[in-house]
Amino acid sequence: MSSYLAQEFHLTRRQEEILSQRLELLQQMETYRGDKKTKKTWQTQAADAAHKRNAALLNDIKAAEKKLQERVCLLPHPDTVKLETLYWASVKESLPKWEQFLLGRAEVPIGYKKMKTTKQNISYPEEESRK
Repeated sequence: MSSYLAQEFHLTRRQEEILSQRLELLQQMETYRGDKKTKKTWQTQAADAAHKRNAALLNDIKAAEKKLQERVCLLPHPDTVKLETLYWASVKESLPKWEQFLLGRAEVPIGYKKMKTTKQNISYPEEESRK
């Protein structure tokens, strides 16, 4: 009978150890689940923040692109247009004079002075100050 009593005492003690281990494992599982939930929440918040940041950057890029396209579409400065118009008018005016020359059928038009660049024709400011 004492062997049964000793065996029962041993089994009761073993059961208490198992129950304490079970309780400890349950606590560890709860902690792990909480950590996992916290990590998932943090990752979701980080992903949302990144998504918002990317959307803001995309909007900024689109706005900058729109501004650049508007600049390209703007008319040039009036002075530039005036100079361009005068240039093309001058070209149209002098084209008949130069047409035969450009086609290789005639000499240089009258009124064009061919300048030879020699040392005699070129004056330097340093030389003039020495004189």
